Amino acid sequence: MRIKLEKRQEPSKLMQVVTPIASVLLTMVVGVVVFDLLGIDGQRAVIDIFLTPLLASYKWQDVAVKAAPLIIIALGLSIGNRANVWNIGAEGQYIIGALCASGVGIAAGTAGGPIIIITMILAGMLGGSAWASVPAALRTRFGVNEILSSLMLTYVALQVLSYLVGGPWKDPNGRNFPATAPLQPDQTLPILFSGTTVHLGVAIAVVLPFVFWLLMSRSVFGYQIRVVGSAPNAARHGGFDGNQTVWLAMLIGGGMAGLAGALEFAGSLKAINLGFPSGYGFTAIIVSFLGRLHPIGCLIAGIVLAVTYVGGQVAQTTVHIPNATAGIFQAMMLFFILASDIFVRYRVRFIPSAKAVVQPAPGE
Repeated sequence: MRIKLEKRQEPSKLMQVVTPIASVLLTMVVGVVVFDLLGIDGQRAVIDIFLTPLLASYKWQDVAVKAAPLIIIALGLSIGNRANVWNIGAEGQYIIGALCASGVGIAAGTAGGPIIIITMILAGMLGGSAWASVPAALRTRFGVNEILSSLMLTYVALQVLSYLVGGPWKDPNGRNFPATAPLQPDQTLPILFSGTTVHLGVAIAVVLPFVFWLLMSRSVFGYQIRVVGSAPNAARHGGFDGNQTVWLAMLIGGGMAGLAGALEFAGSLKAINLGFPSGYGFTAIIVSFLGRLHPIGCLIAGIVLAVTYVGGQVAQTTVHIPNATAGIFQAMMLFFILASDIFVRYRVRFIPSAKAVVQPAPGE
């Protein structure tokens, strides 16, 4: 008896929707069991991580601010993933985008207003795209795997960040702390609701998924991305250039990561220090897969992952779990969604072993 995975002709649409939900629920169940085995109140920990941020109204603004960069980055990554272009370096593009926006703020000095804010946002997008263009060029020109090149550039971006905030861009009034000078009040993103931290970047993160949905479902570009990702040979015969698709996917992914960095800088942090890298670029990979590479799915998945961030902070206070717990839950969700994808796309067949045929002896 041997087991064979046989590709389904058409994956179930229902299961593609159900499995992300099941992955989250299964993560919660496994979390309860694991915490109980470690001597921690598992039920209380899971409730605080997954439900308290949704039930406590004072935590909604934290979830919204955390979800915004995850959604924006995941939208860019989902386009590349659908075209089989794997941009793993969004964290580096996020950092470079924030640095470019910071450079505009430093150059502007005390000047502010909408023009400066828009320029910072555009600089962030251009910076992220420029950083993503390096692995795009390496793949299309030399055949270098973009997974490795984009990932390694993340660590280069960290060194650039360390150099700038500890050197030429360090705040002269910062008591020798490695950080840029804070933005002027009229250089920051406007707050949408008085008394909260919900800034304009959150509204952008809510609108963008619908823009990307129209782009992917109603444009030639969206059709090109889908065809190149699902049937490269057919795309080639249809006149779609594979290298052009790589460039477009990488530039859009980098631009969205850079946009997220610029919005996070101008909306939430107001300054950049060595603690600016937050892992959003890596977590957004989970968001894109949990959202089934669909723009609206990325919106929902981004909120789910933001809940784990905020809930993890709550659980640290209530049940004293480690700081890395949120990352563990995020990793489990990714594992379950990828594992379930196997059964969505393939059916399991049990094939009996062939019986040995006994040859008759000579003369029989």
